[in-house]
Amino acid sequence: MAARDGLPHEDRMKPLDPRATALFSQKGLAVLLVVVSLALGWILLPFYGALMWGAIVALLFAPLYRRLVARLNGRRNSAALVTVLLVLLIVVLPFAFITASLAREAAAIYQAVQSGELNPATLFRGVFDALPMWVKGLLQRFGLVDFEALQRWAANGLAQGSKLIATQAVNIGQDTFNFVVGLFIMLYLAFFLIRDGDALARIIKRAIPLEAEHKQELLDQFATVVRATVKGNVVVAIVQGALGGVALAFLGVRGALLWGVLMAFLSLLPAVGAALVWLPVALYLLVTGSVWQGVALIAWGVVVIGLVDNLLRPILVGRDTQMPDWLVMITTLGGMALLGINGFVIGPAIAAMFIAAWHIHVKERPAGG
Repeated sequence: MAARDGLPHEDRMKPLDPRATALFSQKGLAVLLVVVSLALGWILLPFYGALMWGAIVALLFAPLYRRLVARLNGRRNSAALVTVLLVLLIVVLPFAFITASLAREAAAIYQAVQSGELNPATLFRGVFDALPMWVKGLLQRFGLVDFEALQRWAANGLAQGSKLIATQAVNIGQDTFNFVVGLFIMLYLAFFLIRDGDALARIIKRAIPLEAEHKQELLDQFATVVRATVKGNVVVAIVQGALGGVALAFLGVRGALLWGVLMAFLSLLPAVGAALVWLPVALYLLVTGSVWQGVALIAWGVVVIGLVDNLLRPILVGRDTQMPDWLVMITTLGGMALLGINGFVIGPAIAAMFIAAWHIHVKERPAGG
């Protein structure tokens, strides 16, 4: 007997293929996961920096938390709270103090340039007058002694650079609400990630749609690079910047804190380092007659500042990242160009995940494929 729509009754009542239903359900779930993940990322985007640093703090201070749990007889909440308070004391407060001091010093240099108290042309002329005659003749032959042009270039660069540093540092203080909210989110998230990080890591590990071996490789590579970038590079940068700033202050160089921060910043770049600051200063001291100061700064830079990188970086970082220096430098610069200071972590981390993913892909390809 035919149905009204022209189809046999048994065809209309035939159940759906279970495999097709399961496939449709999986695709629907995948779309839903993508949509809600993008929506959550959009909501959290204004505070991505605070969230990222909260996760980094939890990753770096997890060993300290585990030791505190053992000492506090398993009281996880107390151990996590003590860990966060230590982060506040040894990381956040010193950073805020240095930022405030840097803002004052940069503002003072900017005002000195604007008022004419600090005249770059005079500095260049002093260097030129101290040069040997054959060097002066060579510079004059190539037209490199236009002091007015040098003054405009140096004054503009120095003024803009110091103004930028002062403005950015002052903005942190002026935009108090966002700063406090971001700091609260970072510490609040760090507390829960420190306390529950192991359980969350297991959930993430289960959610990654890869084989167990590949999951472990990706997670290990990510954790290693983040630890190396923050714990190793930042500590080395701070030590080199501090040593350079102390040396410049001892030698009476103006703006020692500003130059020390710049040395620390440049120390984040492998194969470049703090020498881009202390070496030109040392050469300036030499050619302007301050011979012992210049020689002392060169000796300090080579023996002390330079060896810090060779001694501390292998201890703090090791060779586990398996990333060449040129790739670290390029991804660090690219990350900071796109994302600001947060990019010095995100750039190398993306590069490490790129290498790990392609390594897995190559291993999985059949020989000769």
